[in-house]
Amino acid sequence: MALPPDRFEYSPIIDRPVIRWPNNARVAFWVAPNMEHYEYTPLSRPTQPDIPSYSRNDYGNRVGFWRMLEVLDSNKIRACCCLNLGVLEHFPEVRDAMVSRNWDYMAHGVYNTRPIYDYTIEEERAYWRDFIDTVKKYTGKQVKGRLGGGGGYTANTDDLMAEAGCLYHTSWLIDDQPFPLKVKKGRFIYVPYTGQTNDAGLQSWNRGPEYFLQMIKDQFDVLYQEGAESGRVMCLSLHPFFIGRPYAAKYLDLALQYIMGHDQVWHTTADDIAEYYLAHYYDDVVAHLEARKTATAGSGAGESPARRGTAAERARRQA
Repeated sequence: MALPPDRFEYSPIIDRPVIRWPNNARVAFWVAPNMEHYEYTPLSRPTQPDIPSYSRNDYGNRVGFWRMLEVLDSNKIRACCCLNLGVLEHFPEVRDAMVSRNWDYMAHGVYNTRPIYDYTIEEERAYWRDFIDTVKKYTGKQVKGRLGGGGGYTANTDDLMAEAGCLYHTSWLIDDQPFPLKVKKGRFIYVPYTGQTNDAGLQSWNRGPEYFLQMIKDQFDVLYQEGAESGRVMCLSLHPFFIGRPYAAKYLDLALQYIMGHDQVWHTTADDIAEYYLAHYYDDVVAHLEARKTATAGSGAGESPARRGTAAERARRQA
């Protein structure tokens, strides 16, 4: 299957400009609560209330958020939440709690039940103007990034985000470091989110929160070790309706204590990671990728770098 050359290049992490985070931190660590609202009668079934899904999400905003927030506060965590826009208007107490803690906000759809997959370019352009303006109105913050989630995305999303002044998209899940994404105009990147250290997996894994805690520790340990050579990013993705349950919150507390107990950790947000990478590494990595393409084209082998492998691998195949 072909790589998507319209968005990013292949680049092995072992052959890239070295990243150094502030204060020589090994890991840039950010926490991403998914602040969502699921409609009682979603557009896909307007005459059939989806009581289980609505109730699960509503528990998160009624109860789970506040339990999760207590744990984040006790560990001095400032989050960058994946925001359903409707949360700002439907749940003012939640909104005010986030604003008072100076959280950052990534776009995550208006509701988790209204994807934008079939939007035209003009419809999506208007969507971005509305989203950015509404977040600014209620929080004073500028939206800089996005997680597709229930809101989905189109083939034009990255281009339109960059056009609107955004800096990054987290949905690609391609790397443990930020990476340039190609857009029609401007500079735009991927910031690592996670499909693994994500509490939503508890349901599909049919596992308890103690398993989630061990996954977080294991993930962090490897990234922390690798980050001694070149900085890595770790995201902890949370959903109040999962991690905010009475049996689960204490495991979040233990996970945060474990991570923040290490010296070389930059506790930050996706917004700040994007700003730092764009200021210090984006140009170097783009130049590196161009040089790599030139070298590959000059080899004349007609075979992809991944197919050719390293010199040692080629020698083994020929032996």
